[in-house]
Amino acid sequence: MKRLLIMASLLGATPALADEGMWTYNNFPSSKVKEKYGFAPTQDWLDKVRLSSAKFGGGCSSSFVSADGLVMTNHHCARGCIQQLSTAKKDFIANGFYAKTQAEELQCPALEVSQLLDITDVTEQLNAATKGLTGKAYADGLKAEMAKLEKACATSEQFRCDVVTLYQGGKYNLYKYQRHQDVRLVFAPEQAIAFFGGDPDNFEFPRYDLDVSFLRVYGKDGKPAKTEHYFKWSEHGAKEGEATFISGHPGRTSRGLTVSQLETLRDMTLPKTLFRLSEMRGQLTEFQTRGAEQKRTSTNLLFGVENGLKANKGKLEQLSDKGFFAQKVAAEQELRTKVNADPKMKAKYGSAWDEIARAQQTYRDLRKEYESMENGLYSQLFGLARSLVRAADELPKPDAERLRGFNDANLPQLKVQLMSKAPIYPELEVLQLTFSLTKIREELGTEHPFVKKVLGKESPRALATRIVKGSKLADLKVREQLLSGGKAAIQASKDPLIQLASLVDPDARAIRKRYEEEVDAVVRKNSELIAQARFDVYGTQIYPDATGTLRLSFGAVKGYVEDGKQVEPFTSMGGTFGHATGEEPLALPKSWLAAQKTVKDTTPMNFVTTNDIIGGNSGSPVINQNAEIVGLVFDGNIQSLGGDYGFDESVNRAVSVHSDAIVEALQKVYKADRVLQELRPGATSAKGGSGL
Repeated sequence: MKRLLIMASLLGATPALADEGMWTYNNFPSSKVKEKYGFAPTQDWLDKVRLSSAKFGGGCSSSFVSADGLVMTNHHCARGCIQQLSTAKKDFIANGFYAKTQAEELQCPALEVSQLLDITDVTEQLNAATKGLTGKAYADGLKAEMAKLEKACATSEQFRCDVVTLYQGGKYNLYKYQRHQDVRLVFAPEQAIAFFGGDPDNFEFPRYDLDVSFLRVYGKDGKPAKTEHYFKWSEHGAKEGEATFISGHPGRTSRGLTVSQLETLRDMTLPKTLFRLSEMRGQLTEFQTRGAEQKRTSTNLLFGVENGLKANKGKLEQLSDKGFFAQKVAAEQELRTKVNADPKMKAKYGSAWDEIARAQQTYRDLRKEYESMENGLYSQLFGLARSLVRAADELPKPDAERLRGFNDANLPQLKVQLMSKAPIYPELEVLQLTFSLTKIREELGTEHPFVKKVLGKESPRALATRIVKGSKLADLKVREQLLSGGKAAIQASKDPLIQLASLVDPDARAIRKRYEEEVDAVVRKNSELIAQARFDVYGTQIYPDATGTLRLSFGAVKGYVEDGKQVEPFTSMGGTFGHATGEEPLALPKSWLAAQKTVKDTTPMNFVTTNDIIGGNSGSPVINQNAEIVGLVFDGNIQSLGGDYGFDESVNRAVSVHSDAIVEALQKVYKADRVLQELRPGATSAKGGSGL
């Protein structure tokens, strides 16, 4: 997967006509779009698209597609909700789900959909609060000012406010969100078609997936929310060469990192991540052979592990490409040369790269203990236990002094997570805790004080089994009592998971404090300086790295060349049946086999565009210049996996479900009249097909 990037991208200047960039809504290059595609998005157009887009859960995107709160996203984004609503007798992952009436729509146990209402530049306030500060003082000052701004913004529980760091600290924006917490499942196809081709086809093209789900947000009155802003459905869907826009929440990119930071990722972080994910995949694959229920309860987790494994492998391959890395080195050196040539800039910015390099060495020294103590233990139950223990410590403190995530502005979301009715699967909990305890012992060694403190005389499996079987945290009432009881309730608790979280927390806090003050604060402070140097040298008309916040990219429907062969931009629904073998993961569900004769073979199924995306864009709407739905993003091609570090328009592609395929499937396979009527008033299902 070798790709070389154009130098303009690496240097921080915007390529003249490349479809590069995940742009913020308050700095979108409309003139550049007009120059290439003949259409300049106006402020009214941008506002409509922003308000019609939504963040879905903790790591996906979505959009409003009707005036009655109907939300569209990927099946794999809604999979957590779908699995939580499933039982051994009603497996909606395997068999799909369709609510034929509003009363049958099922509430997701732990899901929030949020809509970006407003963006405010707060760079001056953050810079003033940290001016002249370094180390601990800088970290404390930044944290306190962020908490202050977020608290003042979040005037009620229906809103959430986040300070967003852009350009590695060159700018700070305050994002205000409308929160929708009553989210109900309306329609989901079977896993077999939503993830048709499974892991072998993941991040590949051609693809043949119907990776879509529909949900609905409700108001506090228990009625569907009225959404003023939403995307209408296009009449014909995307066409080759047509300009496309993708509005979503790309997770994180690292295009602005220094060479020393990229070396840390290449040489340490990514290899370690791959080793861990590979081992976890093996554990889960074995777990799924234990029985049907074990397979059902672990499918969502296995998907995430396999997806992460493939994505991180692509990242490592990109950073290991000598030609690519040489360009990153050259780009950094050119900027440093320009800075050093100006005495004022040299005095202000010249040492920033070296300071970050020293912080990387500090991180390498801290990594084993930091990753083991602060991030090493994980499972659904342990996450609840740690949040309860930390909430008891943090909430009595002044807001500005709390750990991030426990500030007043975050409390509504924290309570939703702690009070979630999502099911917990004890056998899977034991597996995850056993694995994480084993890895901690492996990393730190049997003689490390932390390992002895945690394990004592027990093996990882014995300890995990004992505390999961003995814990009552799966009971919502127990969690409510512990949260309301505060520190006294936590200290009095005999629950083994609470006791474990309390046992490890002092060590975790201590190593986290060192990391925040000796690594994170140094990186943040000096990254701000490098960002300002880029602004001084290259100007401000550049896009920032992705941060999990709403962005807009532009591009066009366009194929590409791979291994000397032309890859056409579309697949067809007829090709879906041709791709099937009858064996997993290429076995179509019964509903599709029953409807094969009625489905129009030439209907476009999936397609690719030159839009710049990254993980987190899953579920993003693909729209045309009329702000109409023409597709739904669900993946990138294999060449896009290096997109964390750069963009190459010649081969990087976003992969989407075509809007016509969604309508064709709803109409002829599932006979989902209610959904069809909302998307296209007047449409009805066709005869044939088995429905759900």
